[in-house]
Amino acid sequence: MVDQFPSSVRELFTRDALEETPNPDDPAFVRARWWTVLSNSALVDVAKCEAERQGFTVEIDNSCDDWDYAKAADYLLQRLAEVRQRHERACLLSGGELTVQVAKPGTGGRNQQFALYCGERIAGRNICVLSAGSDGIDGNSPAAGAIADGTTLERGKTRGVDASAHLRSFNAFPFFEALGDAIVTGPTGNNLRDLRILLAY
Repeated sequence: MVDQFPSSVRELFTRDALEETPNPDDPAFVRARWWTVLSNSALVDVAKCEAERQGFTVEIDNSCDDWDYAKAADYLLQRLAEVRQRHERACLLSGGELTVQVAKPGTGGRNQQFALYCGERIAGRNICVLSAGSDGIDGNSPAAGAIADGTTLERGKTRGVDASAHLRSFNAFPFFEALGDAIVTGPTGNNLRDLRILLAY
């Protein structure tokens, strides 16, 4: 396997220039301590407080972490509908990261793909979906994520961009950029994973 590396990297292995990773019982760790300063749950908690302040009834569902984006979107939209049956203004929060198996080389990322998929399913309804990465980076795009609502598809048509075509080609960023609905923050220097906010009103 070392033969597959460039010669400059291979040389480091042949002369044992790389130190082994210390084991957990290494003396270097005897006095080491660590604690979590921020986490994805902290991000979700802040979003929950703000949504409640805005008059929404909030539920949190992180069960779709690492799911395929489409499966997660269908599940979360169904959960939002259930909350909406009991409350006029409903908010569903979901933390963690989703997966996308990219079949075509478009520009975007898992958050924009999720938002665009949701946009097709909430057309004409009083629902808004935000999905973004806390690090400010979503896939190979300059965006952190995107926002979709019940008007997304129609607004896309008026601007000459087809949501379905962009979804199929994994090219969500140009679609949201054309609508002004891409979330562009630049790199934040933090990574608390992703946040999805689904609102029904």
